[in-house]
Amino acid sequence: MAEHNLTGHYGEAIAAEWLQLNGFSILHRNWKYRRYEIDVIASKEEMLHFIEVKTRTSHQFGYPEEAVSKKKMENMMKCADRYQQTDTRWKRIQYDILSISISKNAAPEFLLIEDIYC
Repeated sequence: MAEHNLTGHYGEAIAAEWLQLNGFSILHRNWKYRRYEIDVIASKEEMLHFIEVKTRTSHQFGYPEEAVSKKKMENMMKCADRYQQTDTRWKRIQYDILSISISKNAAPEFLLIEDIYC
């Protein structure tokens, strides 16, 4: 597996742990609809969160959250629309980005950017 794929899988695993430690309940990881995918679907305080996780080991090419394109968010919203058709109980939803910076000599840094609109 390519290094960037390993980083992504590791990032998604620690993202789920971090979210749980911060009061989120994880409902799904890597939920797919056709060619679209949502990294994490979670809930907290009666709000449904669709979360894009982005992990980087270096800031050479920018911060992790800068790598989430408008197109990526639009695709996540399409996937989220389908999810909401399968689970209609949620009245409050939001789209978030969880940015994770990993360094060899330090603990991972997490930045949750909530309520993103495209």
